[in-house]
Amino acid sequence: MMIPKAGGKLRKLGIPTVADRVVQASLKAVLEPIFEADFLPCSYGFRPNRRAHDAIAEIHHLASEPTHYTWVLEADITACFDEIDHTALMDRLRVRIKDKRVCTLVKAFLKSGVMTTAGDREETPAGTPQGGILSPLLANIALSALDEHFAQHWQELMGTSYKREKRRKNGLANWRLIRFADDFVVMVIGERHDAEALREQVAAVLTPLGLRLSPEKTRVVHIDEGFDFLSFHIRRMRKRGTNKRYVYTMPSKKAI
Repeated sequence: MMIPKAGGKLRKLGIPTVADRVVQASLKAVLEPIFEADFLPCSYGFRPNRRAHDAIAEIHHLASEPTHYTWVLEADITACFDEIDHTALMDRLRVRIKDKRVCTLVKAFLKSGVMTTAGDREETPAGTPQGGILSPLLANIALSALDEHFAQHWQELMGTSYKREKRRKNGLANWRLIRFADDFVVMVIGERHDAEALREQVAAVLTPLGLRLSPEKTRVVHIDEGFDFLSFHIRRMRKRGTNKRYVYTMPSKKAI
């Protein structure tokens, strides 16, 4: 099914039949525990016992004293669920799943196509159509490449407080990734140009997955300017009647 998106564009919403939903639910029950063992703590979306509030709490913690991650790369992936490269996704799936029957079934769901409002079948050469039970897990499998990239940097360059302090004394930045499905931010201790430089890193990781950042919606902001994430507005402000500044979280204007 094709449904309108903001700006007049269309996005694919794949609503499986009841029989397909049963099979997808069974597949998810098999695959999710396997990949949960590999998924990293920086990922919060569509995972057991994790929710948007946990991601917001992590951002709040990083932006507050004494950590002071004050620069934010607020990133937006263009049509993530519609553009994930099937080959790249299946390659990541096959790393953990050796049963060819399971892989063939997942690939069949990816290639199943969608029905337009006119009743015609449209091919799906890329993407995981939204609406399927399996789609969020498949998107997490693909986007975990981003988690692994930043986790490797953290482990090698910033894994201890000594390393982080040494980097800051040498004028280098530290950063952390917080991701909720295809929405994510990178919190940075450093300067604006340090956060801007991370944009290129993110783009380089996403390109092999067939994904790209939205130039209009991807930006670098200071925590004092505030930013919207998962329908919340997060901003550091002076507490009324004092000279102290605190990080506040409130519903975004759009959500209200």
